[in-house]
Order: sequence, then C-alpha cells, then structure tokens
Amino acid sequence: MTQLAFDSPAKLNLMLHITGRRDDGYHLLQTVFQFIDLCDRIVFTNNPDGEVRLDRHNSPVAANDDLLLRAANLLRDRYRVTQGVTIDVDKRIPLGAGLGGGSSDAATCLMALNQLWDLRLTNAELRQLGLELGADVPIFIFGRNAWAEGVGDRLQAIDLPEKWYLVVHPAISVSTAQIFAAKDLTRDCAPIKIRAFLEGGGANVCQPVARGLYPQIGQTLDWLGQFGVARMTGTGACVFAAFDSEAEATRVQTKVPSPWNGYVARSLASNPVTDACFAG
Repeated sequence: MTQLAFDSPAKLNLMLHITGRRDDGYHLLQTVFQFIDLCDRIVFTNNPDGEVRLDRHNSPVAANDDLLLRAANLLRDRYRVTQGVTIDVDKRIPLGAGLGGGSSDAATCLMALNQLWDLRLTNAELRQLGLELGADVPIFIFGRNAWAEGVGDRLQAIDLPEKWYLVVHPAISVSTAQIFAAKDLTRDCAPIKIRAFLEGGGANVCQPVARGLYPQIGQTLDWLGQFGVARMTGTGACVFAAFDSEAEATRVQTKVPSPWNGYVARSLASNPVTDACFAG
C-alpha cells in the first residue's frame, strides 16, 4: 500500500453545555456531534526516506499550528516508524469556524497512517493518542454521531434524523481560547439527559459570549434565523440551520449576503474515514 485518499468531514455541535471545570483548566462539557459532508480532501503517499512532508496548497495554516503535521509526527515518533509520508491537503473547511476541520484532519491522519504504516492500532488506541492533540480529535476517530461528555472524550453513539444544513460562515475566524476565557461564559449548566436533548432541549452556551465579542456572529444568527432555528456551532464562527430538503437549503443559500459564505451540507450518520479504516 503506497497511497490513500480520504474526504475528512466537518462536524456541527447541535448543542454545547459547560457543566464545570477541571483543576487543569479544561472545561467539562455536554455536547452532540453531528458529521456533515463538507470535507477536506487529503492524500497520503508513502515515501521511504522517513520524512513527513505536508503540501498545504490552499491551506493558510502555519506549520507550527498544523494539527495534521503534529499528528503524523506524534504517530511516527511514538511508534519509532522509519517510513515517511507526503501529505497533500485540499482545504475546504473554513478555519476558526467551529466545524472541527483541524481536528478532523488530524484524526484522518492518524487513521490513514495507521493503515499506511501497518501499525495495527485499535480505534480506542488511536482515540487516546488523538486526545493528546486536542479534545475534538477523538470524535472523528470514534466515527459515529455522538453524545459527548467530559472534555469531549466520553462518547456515546446517538442516532440523529437525516437533515440538510445550511452552514453560514461570516468571513471571520474565532479564537476558541478567547471564548472559553470569557468571564461571562456560563460554566455551571445543570446536566441534561439525551432524551431531553432529543425532545428539543439544549443550547450553545458559547453563543451569547461570541455574539458580544464578534458582532458578525450576531448578525449571521439574526439573518439565518429568518429561515429557521439558527444556532452557532462550537465556539463559532459558523452558524447553521436545519432543513428538510436540499432544495430548501439551497434556496436560502442563494440569499446569503456577501462577504459571507454559505455551504449546503448533508448530515452523515458516520465518518467515512472511520468506516474505511475500520471496516469489518
């Protein structure tokens, strides 16, 4: 096996509560992860020289900040791999948008190189490794839409209805650290049950903070709210609304004001990368 290619999907947080904070500063969450078919395209090509090379093409991510590169080096160094890899990235998921693009790419890298380098690590082992890179990485390795708790690492598969989403990016990038550091962020939500969420409960407690810090997010929420229930994903900046059909979502997409970008995306029941790497 010398080359693998994958479409690495984005995610939406359908709700996000903060129930507390650990001694190390990490927030304790309850959230629901929904995969969507807005994807980065990543090609991994084995090379014998032991070097990890990353061709970013259209990606503005600096090398020092690139989770994809960190994932490859972590796996190579941890398991003393002597092979190398060239990674070619076509970046389609916007940055700083709450869609998990960097985490998804890192997870895809771990799963792809596990195959390409024949390491034979289990899904659980890769998730543990992914947690060293970031709290959102394990969900993409887990590979199913999930109810998540802890720092986002305690995952329970959940069946969600099929939907079409219009995801609107207001052409800004949001700092997750800034949102989580905000003094007025609600950090003491009462825990809720999955059933309560499925019956319409839950909110994104980061949304009011992001509205205050980034006026464009408030403008996007207000605009999309004319057409459906609009909610911010993660810590922002993207805002989404669910629709029953592609045609309905596309109709609203044509009205998205410039310079915002609108993406029509279909819900996915699972991460296709996980399905391919752990089939059977």
